[in-house]
Amino acid sequence: MSDFFAMGGYAVYVWPSFLLALIILVANVVAPMQHRKRVIKDIARKLRRARKEQR
Repeated sequence: MSDFFAMGGYAVYVWPSFLLALIILVANVVAPMQHRKRVIKDIARKLRRARKEQR
């Protein structure tokens, strides 16, 4: 098992690469979700402002 984690002496390169890939994958999921929420809030704010101007 320790041989697996040692990756034949290349663990210093392999594990940070896996970690970086995981961080990028998570960011690719989270960032669009946050952007969507921000856009929806912005649209709602613009609609409220437009409705107030119509009165």
